[in-house]
Amino acid sequence: MKSNGHHANGASDPAVIAHAARVDVDAANRSITRLQSIFRDIASKAEDSFRERCPYKNAQSRCTAKFGCGHQYFTQNPTDMPVCTGSDKLDYRSAWHIAAETD
Repeated sequence: MKSNGHHANGASDPAVIAHAARVDVDAANRSITRLQSIFRDIASKAEDSFRERCPYKNAQSRCTAKFGCGHQYFTQNPTDMPVCTGSDKLDYRSAWHIAAETD
């Protein structure tokens, strides 16, 4: 059978036709709308969290960023990840040291 619901000889597959007839379009649209609402809420919460907490700060308050940040504190052990000294109420984006783009 081809993926379009037709047999190789062009006849429609009765199972595909029967399944399509049972689809409740209104219920499907309600489900899609509900999923969009859920994902919109998740994205909004993630955006809010990003503004309040550095996304590079792990659960142990260590910085996982692979670039410099003004809130990094390096311990005596050079193999340790730096400690994040910033507040969770700061917008960290201005502290990040991003290499200047070259043209």
